[in-house]
Order: sequence, then C-alpha cells, then structure tokens
Amino acid sequence: MMLIIAKATALASTSRASPRLHHPDCVHRIASIATPPSPRAPLHPLFTHDTRPHPLPAAFPAPLRTLGCGDRASSGIGRALAGRLAEAGLNLVLVARSRPLLDALAAQLSARHGVQVSVLDLDLARDDQLAELRAATDQREVGLLVAAAGFGSSGPFLDGDLASETEMLMVNGRAVMQACFHFGRRFRAQGRGGLVLLSSIVGFQGMPYAAHYAATKAYVQALAEALQVELSGCGVDVLAAAPGPTRSGFAARAGLRLGKALDPEAIAQPILEALGRQATVLPGALSKLLTYALVPLPRWARVRIMGQVMRGMSSKD
Repeated sequence: MMLIIAKATALASTSRASPRLHHPDCVHRIASIATPPSPRAPLHPLFTHDTRPHPLPAAFPAPLRTLGCGDRASSGIGRALAGRLAEAGLNLVLVARSRPLLDALAAQLSARHGVQVSVLDLDLARDDQLAELRAATDQREVGLLVAAAGFGSSGPFLDGDLASETEMLMVNGRAVMQACFHFGRRFRAQGRGGLVLLSSIVGFQGMPYAAHYAATKAYVQALAEALQVELSGCGVDVLAAAPGPTRSGFAARAGLRLGKALDPEAIAQPILEALGRQATVLPGALSKLLTYALVPLPRWARVRIMGQVMRGMSSKD
C-alpha cells in the first residue's frame, strides 16, 4: 500500500490527538516534519485550540500493495500506520492496486477520525506508475512519504517464476526509488518533509530461500541510510523501518508458515516515534532479538543461519 498524507485537518484541541500516539512529542515531531512553519500559526493546529483552517501540508504516501492478497490491505503495516496518522488528524491518500479494499479502508478512517482520505488504485509495477502518482499528488501539499509497498517469495531462487520476481523488483525497488526521488526533491525544495521506508531484518545479510526478496530489502535499507545523511541538512528526515516477521497478507503471498510474528498495530507506534530521531528502527522486541542475536557472528554464518530459518518457514519444503 502507498499512503499519501495531504494536509492536516485542523483539530479543536490536543485531546483529539490519537490515544495510541499517546506521546505528545511524537505527534508534534511528525507534524513539524511534515508541515512547514506558518506565520499565522506557529504550532500545527493539532497542538493548539485554534480551529481556523490553516493551509498546512502533511502528505503521507504509504504503499499498500495487495497484489491479489486481500488481507494485506486489511491488516498490514501500511494500514496500521495509516490508522495512527489518521487518528492524529492527518489527511491521507491511499495508493494500492485493489480499489474496493482501499475504498473500504478510506471510508472507515474518514468516519472514525474525521479526516479526508483519498484513494488511488495503481499498480506500482507498471512503467507509468510514477506519472500517475504525480498526476494525483502534484497539486496537493505533501509532507510525508511512507513507502510500505512490497511483496516477497520463498524457495530456491532458480525454482521461482521470473515474471513474478521481476514484478517484485519493480514494486520493492523501482517504485520506492522513484517515489523517494520525486517526493525527496519536493521536500528538499520546501525545506521540510519525511521519508519512511519499510525495509526488513532480512536485508541485513543474504537470505537463502528468499534470496531476491532479501536483496530488494537490502536495497531499501541502504537507500534509506544514505538519504538520511544526504538530506539531513535540508530539513528532511529519513527513516528505515526494519521489522521482523509480521502478521499480514505477506506470508501467504510468499508461501511462508509463520510461528512467532509481530502485530502490525503494535509496531506502528515505534516506527512513528523513531521518525526524526534515528536512521533505522527495529520495531518490536522480536525484531531486536532476531537481529542482535546474529550481530556477533561473521556475515557468512548469519547467511547460513538465516537460510536454515527461511527453509524451515517455507511451505514448499
């Protein structure tokens, strides 16, 4: 799923802020990252009692790519992040391939939180996806991009389907790069903004039996780390969020059997709290455990261990 936040909804008081985003500093930092200062309102309306309609931008592309898997739109990390940001009073643009699922989510968020939610049904694997994304957002005030679209596969690389693997590269890699390039330039020009890229703990080393998926996440991780340095002096914050196994439609699409897994709702808040504070976040205790347990080992050993884990999770074996 790709989410785009397009202007903040003026709230009557700070009590309207999300009860889940219960740290005022977290909400304040997100708003300050996504919205430029206004001479009319030194603080974002989210944190004042001013109900005047200030034209403060806050855009959030958070990719929700269902790829034919319905529960990806209804329970994934992208949805959880969209819910948190809608609770905080941010208007959203949801981008995904499944229009009915997006329409249902948009209606739910609008009714529950009183924000404006637009949808764009777009296949991020298409060659013209960036042009359509720009056409839908260039006239909107945008301040935050959350690139959470993606899917994976499992099993021996050479036994996979080349068309599907190529599509994965387009969605997990090219679409993320192009969105960062376009919105990154916009944010640099306006002197403020944020990029949140969903990588994965599998991107910290090669992963046999999910070789290509791990490679795409290594690309996202490296891109985020580098952009965080390049844009740090431009008022643009960049965050790589690297979760471990998470309950969503991803596992079914990849053909995996998950044991312990993270709850998307539980890791959304740590991701948002890390924005503007660090370059990479490992949301949830399981993400930290699986990552830090391998840190003392040489890279070749980590690759072999991760391969054994992935082979055991694959439903193909």
